[in-house]
Amino acid sequence: MPETWLASPAATIVTLVPLVLWVAALLCAGIATLWAPKPVSFRFIIDRLLRYLFFFPLGVQGLWAFLSHVFLAEDAASAIGWEASPFQYEVGVANLGLALASFYAAFKGFEARAATGIMAGCFLAGAGVGHLMDIAQGDNLAPGNAGPILFTDFLTPISILILLLLFPRHAEPEAVERVSTAAKPSLTERIKRVLKAPPTAASRLEEELETARRSMRQSLTSDPVNEVLPPTEPPAPKGPRKKRLLRGKSLPLPTDSELA
Repeated sequence: MPETWLASPAATIVTLVPLVLWVAALLCAGIATLWAPKPVSFRFIIDRLLRYLFFFPLGVQGLWAFLSHVFLAEDAASAIGWEASPFQYEVGVANLGLALASFYAAFKGFEARAATGIMAGCFLAGAGVGHLMDIAQGDNLAPGNAGPILFTDFLTPISILILLLLFPRHAEPEAVERVSTAAKPSLTERIKRVLKAPPTAASRLEEELETARRSMRQSLTSDPVNEVLPPTEPPAPKGPRKKRLLRGKSLPLPTDSELA
């Protein structure tokens, strides 16, 4: 077992990373709960704990393990108390798959979280058992083998599986009622909105057209009224007199004796 791991920067990072990521997960879940609308439901608290446990102790830590085993293989092996090995590449790629699946499950539903949690439980618990065997058989107390990573290998998947068992599969009744009421207003509310809404140009035009149509129907169905209007021109002469006037002839004027 290498003796340089006690003073190496990799040993310090290996010791701190699991603890920092767990603190970040709990801190983010607490802030999200404090900022949530009141009252905060039990379902909401479990959901935020699961989200940030998937994101930090599984997602970020899996990505960190991938970078360490693939690009810093010798330092990672020294921090664990092992010799560098080509198998670290496979371990790193497995951690990359766990990280990507955890990032996806953090913001998805129960099924995605359950599948990722089962895979993480098998992978991390198996790694934890390997660390325990290395301690028992080889007395390996390196920080990457017997440090905080040993405890989080069991703590993270166990916590996630317990939270998944506690997570309500169906929305709470009052939450469903609030969502349905907000999404679909009642008939009374819709009528009130229509009555309170100001008339638009289109509605006013429609009203005027309806008034005009109503007046036209009334005028067509009502009885006509004969109106007597005075003639604008004198009646044309009839008979022989009319003919004489048309020919340009004038009638003789009456004399004074005839008038008397």
